[in-house]
This record gives sequence, structure tokens and C-alpha cells, in this order.
Amino acid sequence: MYTALKLPISTQGALMPDAHSGYGLPIGGVLAVENAVIPYGVGMDIGCRMSLSILDTPVSYLDGARDKYEKALAENTKFGMYETHKSHIDHEIFDRDTFDLIPILRRLKGKAIKQMGSSGGGNHFVEFGEVEITEEDEQIGLPKGKYLGILSHSGSRGLGAEIAQYYSRVAAEQCPLPKEAQSFAWLDLSTHLGLEYWTAMNLAGDYASACHDDIHRRLVKAVGGRVKARIENHHNFAWKEIHNGKEVIVHRKGATPANENELGMIPGSMTAKGFIVRGKGNPDALNSASHGAGRAHSRGECRNLFTQHDIKKS
Repeated sequence: MYTALKLPISTQGALMPDAHSGYGLPIGGVLAVENAVIPYGVGMDIGCRMSLSILDTPVSYLDGARDKYEKALAENTKFGMYETHKSHIDHEIFDRDTFDLIPILRRLKGKAIKQMGSSGGGNHFVEFGEVEITEEDEQIGLPKGKYLGILSHSGSRGLGAEIAQYYSRVAAEQCPLPKEAQSFAWLDLSTHLGLEYWTAMNLAGDYASACHDDIHRRLVKAVGGRVKARIENHHNFAWKEIHNGKEVIVHRKGATPANENELGMIPGSMTAKGFIVRGKGNPDALNSASHGAGRAHSRGECRNLFTQHDIKKS
């Protein structure tokens, strides 16, 4: 984070409470820069996001028809690099001319169609659960009570990963930096390449959102009910925002946008509940919050420290 703040383009940074090290900007790192975008500051999984659908189905069905909900998850969710759905719906995102304007997007369109409605591996998940609304809320538009919910966490699949790899490489060629700062290579937004990445990043973010729509659509079709409210937010993205009176590009890598009164979702660990949150617009945090429970150990460390039995017991 300190290395990121030393960049000549940096204006402000913040570290979230769940921060841990990653390539370039830490996961849980927020960085504001002037007129530039850092591909590794956005991250590999562009537009990774949380999405919560609240249904009108009585929450008692979760226990009463548990097998039905487990079966729906098993049959309608796909995880990892290679699993895809057999059937696909036509989504408006594939009609966008953006796919034809940039060579890398043209090449990746087929993969994006194939992976629509699937999730990555790692910390990505889809779950049914109980949603408790503790107070009347105009933004959510539901009375106090307990509801059945679908919560998902995943991003832009191979589309986002390949965009990130390609433009990180291009940025490194364009922007030579000392060894410890190489992963912070940036693209100037006044240049053709900078605008190209910005366009591709935004498409990947919209694609991630479309994937969540498709996941939730499949599950609602399998179990019935109607969606009464939806709460969602990106992380691993860059936004144009005004801070300290000037426009900056804010990178949130594994950090939840928390502008004043903005709704979002922060999930817990596998054994802990998540939270619907409302942003406070804290300028010291660059209007950001944590994006999850954080990690006490790296994935590799977990494999060495814990057995399947430990996890099942927990």
C-alpha cells in the first residue's frame, strides 16, 4: 500500500479492515489516482461483486423443503474454470458493439457466452439463506421481517481475467517502474490504450452483473417465488469520483463502495452471516468499506493447516 501511495499519480489511499496481500494493490486496498487506471489495482477478477435477491417465499420453506433447495443449487450452479451450463439465454450484453470494437473482446466473446451464469473458484459462492430486515427501509422497499434470499459472490470469469492479464502486460511495457512497483504500471486515460482498458473493464463489470442475474434467474425458476428486492455491489473495479474537490479514479480492489446511503452486501465467512450495509460516505476511507470477513491464512496455508474433518466439524 505504501508503494502504491508513492506513485506520482496517487492522491489518496485507504486500507480496509479485512485487507491482505495480493498482486499489486492489497485485497482491501483503495487507491485514488489522477487521470489514470492501474489494471492490477482493479484486480484479476474485474467487476467481482455481491448480489442478493430477496424472495416472497416464506422463509420456513428453507427447513421444510431443504432437499429441494440443495438440489436446486447442485443442478443450477457451476464453479471453477471448466464447468459451464448446457443451455444459455440470449442476454442483451452480447448485442453490444463494444465486443466488436476491441480485438481482445472480439476474441473473448465466445468464451463469455459459454461461461454466462457460472462462477469462479476460490472464495466464490451461491447460497440460499434467511434474510432479516430489522427496520422499515425505503431503499429496500420491504417491511420488517424474515425472508428467503439468494446470495452470490463471483465476477467476470475468463473475460475479466484475460482483459486484466493483457492490459497489465501492456501497462508494464508502457510504464517502466522500479521492481517493487512494477505491478502498479498504469495506463493514462488520455491515451487510446487507457480508454480501451476503461471500456473493456466496464464491459466486464456489466458482464459480471449479467452472470449474477442469470444465476438468480435459474434458481428462482427451479424453486419458485418472485424477487421482491435486489441489493448488489461491485468490488475489483475503478470509478470516476470527486474527492477533495477534484475528479480522481478510485480503485477498489476487494473493497465495497460505501458512498453516503449506498446499499451493499458484506458477506461473512463460510460459518458466519453476512450483512446488508448502508454507506456512511467516510472521506478518510475514500467512501469504502470491507468486502468480506478477510483471511487469517492464505489459501495455501489453509491446505497445510486444516483437514476436511476440521472444516466439516466447524
